[in-house]
Amino acid sequence: MNIVEIQRVSKRYGRQAVLRDFSLAAGPGERVVILGPSGCGKTTVLRLIAGFEAPDTGQVLLGGQPVSRKGRILVPPEARNLGMVFQDLALWPHLTVRGNLEFGLRARHVPRAERTRRIRETLERVGLGGLEERRPAALSGGQQQRVALARALVLAPRLLLMDEPLSSLDLDLNLRLRREILALHEALGFTLLYVTHDREEAFDIATRVVLMHRGCVILDGSVEEARRRLRDLGRDSS
Repeated sequence: MNIVEIQRVSKRYGRQAVLRDFSLAAGPGERVVILGPSGCGKTTVLRLIAGFEAPDTGQVLLGGQPVSRKGRILVPPEARNLGMVFQDLALWPHLTVRGNLEFGLRARHVPRAERTRRIRETLERVGLGGLEERRPAALSGGQQQRVALARALVLAPRLLLMDEPLSSLDLDLNLRLRREILALHEALGFTLLYVTHDREEAFDIATRVVLMHRGCVILDGSVEEARRRLRDLGRDSS
């Protein structure tokens, strides 16, 4: 059974069509990267899956169950058992590292002892052990990125959504965090749906690449298939 499935979804903002008859599915443990230029609808796909938006047409399913359909959100974001890392990280600046991770656990009524255990283990996994009482402003850019990742992973999601998570980092740190994301995926086994405009980042992370253009899928295939398609598109435009 697919962990996530989007079936023939369309989405408009006013007169602008952002997604057109868009379909996508990802199974357990896959690493699917959605690759395309800014404005092609990549982030909207994640927002539909997360439950921040409802599709105008079509439906979104998680674990085979409809969660949004034709303008209606059937299951709210907090009940979807997924984690999300935003492009701007969206850390709460007034909360400590511990507080940022604890917020979602409290919302899900996780008991205190369990919250403490999960926060400690997750921070150790991402290399932030001992920094529980720091606030985001006291952390480096890479550490802030790890807090955002830990905040998503502490919920033990079956699906992790990542929206251009490394775009603001220098190349060395970007490459290091790619390796860490892949290691966490290997250890925890979640399904990863990752959005980027960077081709090499996409090819490094993906087991499958979805190429998008103007709200449509133009290829859903292997990394090598995506490389070939992009080379062909480059030749066609020259």
